[in-house]
Amino acid sequence: MRLRQIALVGADLEKASADIRAVLGLDYAYADPGVAKFGLVNAVFPVGDTFLEVVSPREPGTTAGRLLEKRSGDGGYMVILQVDDIEAARARIKAHNARIIEQADFDGVAMSHIHPKDIGGAIVSVDQMIPKARWEWGGPDWEQHVRADVSVSIVGAELQGDDPEAMSARWSDVLGRPREETRDSWRLALDASEITFVNAADGRGEGLSAFTVAVRDPAAVRAAAKARGLIDANGTVLICGTRVHLKAA
Repeated sequence: MRLRQIALVGADLEKASADIRAVLGLDYAYADPGVAKFGLVNAVFPVGDTFLEVVSPREPGTTAGRLLEKRSGDGGYMVILQVDDIEAARARIKAHNARIIEQADFDGVAMSHIHPKDIGGAIVSVDQMIPKARWEWGGPDWEQHVRADVSVSIVGAELQGDDPEAMSARWSDVLGRPREETRDSWRLALDASEITFVNAADGRGEGLSAFTVAVRDPAAVRAAAKARGLIDANGTVLICGTRVHLKAA
């Protein structure tokens, strides 16, 4: 199991995309026509062989739109995990009484979305691709557009809530990954990535609060963010209402 894609929700897709290009050095985005069924438009950026997505409502009454209202602005939306055995993952989800709210199986692609109320913090999807290197949501030719001179890969996601211990336990049960307590958080280790769970301290409630990107030069990324006014009061990069932790590649 690995973290393959992070999705954010933003009211202004063009602005969020421009910030991502300028700060993280990504220069290509795929517009997935499949999100139209959810009343959304999107942009999906390859970050090495991982992906950063921004979704934006194009009509009233969407789940993404309700989240924008609930959390008072842009923020984290979805965590997408890649697995090797989708049927085993689905069986575990069912065994732990988590609802699957969206499911698809077609042409080497299988995915299941877990209801956020049944796992906590975000919509979680478990996806299988055949062949393994494929990523349907990045478009048919994403590999030709990878730009890794600034950002190398997404290596972590952070969920916040009032009870991070309970949330991490639920994720561990539903996903079948062991958890461990760290100094100020709980952690689920994935292949080449991790999920962490922290106390909500920003007044925005439960949600996907941050993600971690491995970058070539963290200082240069921070400078690019500062030039666009995208540094929060704690000195952390902020894109589409979501903190971006930088890890030196």
